[in-house]
Amino acid sequence: MKYRAYWVQRIEEAWQTRSVIWLSGVRRVGKTVLCQSLADVEYFDCELPSTRRQFEDPESFLESMTGCRLVLDEIHRLSQPSQLLKIAADHFPQVKIIATGSSTLGASAKFSDTLAGRKASIWLTPMALDDLSAFGEPDLGRRLRQGGLPPYYLADPFRERDIQEWIDAYWAKDILELFRLERKSSFQRFVELVMASSGGIFEATRFAGPCEVSRTTIANYLAVLEATLVAHVVRPFNTYRPAEIISAPKVYGFDTGFVCTYRGWQEPRPEEVGLLWEHFVLNELHASLQASSVQYWRDKRGHEIDFVLASPGLPPVAIECKRSAEEFDSSSLHSFRRAYPQGENYVVAMNARSSYTRRTRECMVTFLGLRQLIDLVVPGKPAEANNI
Repeated sequence: MKYRAYWVQRIEEAWQTRSVIWLSGVRRVGKTVLCQSLADVEYFDCELPSTRRQFEDPESFLESMTGCRLVLDEIHRLSQPSQLLKIAADHFPQVKIIATGSSTLGASAKFSDTLAGRKASIWLTPMALDDLSAFGEPDLGRRLRQGGLPPYYLADPFRERDIQEWIDAYWAKDILELFRLERKSSFQRFVELVMASSGGIFEATRFAGPCEVSRTTIANYLAVLEATLVAHVVRPFNTYRPAEIISAPKVYGFDTGFVCTYRGWQEPRPEEVGLLWEHFVLNELHASLQASSVQYWRDKRGHEIDFVLASPGLPPVAIECKRSAEEFDSSSLHSFRRAYPQGENYVVAMNARSSYTRRTRECMVTFLGLRQLIDLVVPGKPAEANNI
């Protein structure tokens, strides 16, 4: 069992503020193993009928568990999971619970409304930077090629058919359960195309023909992928200036292993590694920020900033992702800063060993590694996790 110290610390800190934690993440991302690695917990697999019978009288069960730390795995298999967690949060705060389940449960309005203000949420992303050492000798190249789902990262050799098995299970256990989409072939074709075009500007009309559905259905499919964390919709940062792109999002597949598989990249070339690095930076931002609030910027002349972090009342932070610091072209950054003069400018490069700052025309740019970037842009990141 791999001990993922960064995520364990996040859970322990969350339990200091709420008695109930909802642990979300795509299937096979490692939720069950992470929960089982926690100290002094009692584990309940809600897939088992015997376990489900124990929860038929939730008040009596919770009362018998006073002072305990519980893992309720696959909680969506219970008849009223949100009601159980609400009772626990309101009436048994001395019982610490971490619950996992289908991504569709967390996406449902009933679950969100019932537990509003009662739970802490943790989004377990595919393997982040701090996870690499937990899984042995850090191997970023392997992480980019095989992805961040632990079984696939560890697989030797990596098997492409595992990806298709994941897609089939995602359809059967996540999609049909809540969204009730009818055309499996169209939906799975859409997933494949999203992965194959990952990181590009999303135009629904480009997908409608190959998937043999309407543009409206494509928009619905994308909403499903976003709700279940299988695709990340990065929306444009703008203040409605005439030259800015204001509505067209960029869409990223959730995992580099899936992107490589559907693009046919067995040994990515340098320019392909650059795109995978951009995906990994986004994954790291999601893992650290615990939010999908990252944006991008683009104008109608084609100038583009990979990622923008914008907080209310603060100037926007510009982030460019490069395989090598020497590949950085400052033209897009200058266009961005002519519109938004204030704010930090970062180039996060795979080959950066230490941070340094230099001026490119009127802009001061800091070149740095990914860990240094996260330490600068994410307040309060657990220092103990910085072990690579």
